[in-house]
Parts: sequence; C-alpha cells; structure tokens
Amino acid sequence: MSSATTPIRFGIIGCAEIARKVSRAISLSPNATLLAVGSRSIDKAQKFISDNGLPSSTIPLAPYDAVLDHPSVDAVYVPLPTSLHVTWAVAAAKKGKHVLLEKPTALCVEELDVILEACRENRVQFMDSTMWMHHPRTEKMGELISDTTHFGEVKTVDSIFTFMADEDFLQNDIRVKPDLDALGALGDAGWYCIRSILWANSYQLPKTAVALRAPIKNNAGVIIACGAQLLWADGRSATLNCSFLAHLTMQMTVIGTKGALHVTDFIIPYEEEKGSFTFVSDAGFTELVTGWVPVPSKHEVTADLPQEARMVREFSRLVKLIKEEGKEPETKWPEITRKTQLVIDAVKKSVDNGFEPVDIIG
Repeated sequence: MSSATTPIRFGIIGCAEIARKVSRAISLSPNATLLAVGSRSIDKAQKFISDNGLPSSTIPLAPYDAVLDHPSVDAVYVPLPTSLHVTWAVAAAKKGKHVLLEKPTALCVEELDVILEACRENRVQFMDSTMWMHHPRTEKMGELISDTTHFGEVKTVDSIFTFMADEDFLQNDIRVKPDLDALGALGDAGWYCIRSILWANSYQLPKTAVALRAPIKNNAGVIIACGAQLLWADGRSATLNCSFLAHLTMQMTVIGTKGALHVTDFIIPYEEEKGSFTFVSDAGFTELVTGWVPVPSKHEVTADLPQEARMVREFSRLVKLIKEEGKEPETKWPEITRKTQLVIDAVKKSVDNGFEPVDIIG
C-alpha cells in the first residue's frame, strides 16, 4: 500500500457512548482506520467492537496503556471523563500518538496547557472533537458573515444549546458527577455555545464574562443549567444559554450592522446529509409595516460525509503531513481550543464569585 493510500491508524481509549459515533466516523473517513479499542477490561473492549459491528480485525486492548504501547497506533481518540483528560492525553503525546480529544478538553486552562505543551514537545497533532466546525455549512456561513458588503460587522451573537435530560442522566451520567466532569452543563453544552460565539467573532476573545444569575446546580454542586453574557471592548456582545433541563435546542443567531444569520441546528444538523440556515441583508418593513422586505433567504449545504467523519478526515490529513512529510503540527486547532477553555473558565469563575464580571486574559 502506497503512502498516499495508507490510512492513519486510530486507537480509541475508553468505550464511552460518544465513542460509538466516532468509531463510525473513523470507518467512514477515507484516510483513517480503527486499529484498536482500549478499555479497562478486554471483555468490555471486545463487547464494544461486537456491539458496534466493527471489523473483526479491530484489536481489543486493556488497560488503556496497551493502546499507547501498540506500535502501529498513530493517533488516539480520547472520550474519557474530563477529569482523566490531562493524564491520558499527556501520556498519549509522550508516546508519540496524535491526540483527538473529546470536549470539554480539560477542567481548566491550566490543565489544558499541560496537554498542549506535551503535544508541542512531542510534535503531535492536537484537535478537540467539536464536530460542527467541520460541516461544509460552517464554512459557507463563515463566508457570509465575513462579507462586509452584505453583513457588515458583527455586533451581537446569541447561542443556545439545551436538552431535556431524563432522571437517569441527571442522577448517573458522568456530566453531573463532580469527580468526573465538574463543569457539568457549562462544559458539555456550553462548550458549543462559546465555540460558536468565538467562531462568529473571528476567535477574538471577549474582554469580560458575566454569568447570568440563578444558575441551577444539582445536589453535588455541579451546574446543570446556566447562562452568561460576553462583552468586547468595542461594544460587541454575546449571550449563551446551556441546560440539561429544557427542550432540545441548538440555535445560533449572528447579527451584523447590515445583515443577520440564523441557524436552528448548528451542532447536529436535522439531517445528516445536509444543513441549512437563513440569511438576510438590508432588511426593512413593507410600506404599511405588515411584513419584511426582503425576507430571509434559506441556504442549504450538502455534505459529502457526516461532519464527524469530515473531522476525522481533516485530523488524519494533518497527521499524515507530520508523519510522511515532516510538517509541523497545525497550530490553529489548539489555539481555538485554548480560547474556548479560557471563556469556559471565566464563566465558571463568575458563577463561583457571585456573578461578578471576570476579565478574560489570553
């Protein structure tokens, strides 16, 4: 097999539910293959392989170290609880494995910096698994909000991700356990909101974060619903709301001086094969103020692969450049991750400090 067709060989560390989706994505990506699944027990790894219809050639390994020690594994996907990310992402980097890390990537930016430094020192690619970033719709939306003629300058963004968790989730899921994922809804759902706000603002960090009053916490003190306002020195603003206690909503609105964009399924498209959004420019009212002129136009973008497979494809492309051409790791992805984590930290600090404004320093 020539280097042009040799796939990047993945190992998965941990059999979390989201790993089912990513294992499928690896199988769909033309430049990747799933070599091994690691768990704390061989039986659990084998069950994951069988339950998900993975090829019989997929190797079950235990414990997690066995994935990192396997000489044929090029890259690892790490869907472990957030509290374990720094341990296993750093261990992977030190073994020369490229790291695709589930979000939230760390409990705080200090932990993330340890991960990113290990990746830099060992020349391995880092990327977080924020899948919607890789949908072709995202690129198209970016083109429109960058059009100064029809959109102008960004003034405000509103981003919401909520879902109604059942009682079993609220009692037992790792995302509500302080020892496993202490960021709760802010780290899980809020990550997407903050990333979308940064994306719409060309990744320029806001100056200040102010948590909205009356967040909801469970009995263990983990946030299960909260909101925040983000403010820039030039007058731009954004709001985010994330919750495990409200109906499924994945909505983003970006408002400029000359136009507005609205998408109602920005994290997971209603349909896997395509995604849509609306855009309007220079809107006004009809003569008797009975309607809009013009009405927002609907844009539909088809995808050649599911967004998670496109993520794996892009990650594998970058790994291949490092492995086969001696290129340096792409710095864009760790930089975006770190900015997202900085804002997460600021919102959490504002919640903890009685909703006082918190300055964000990059």
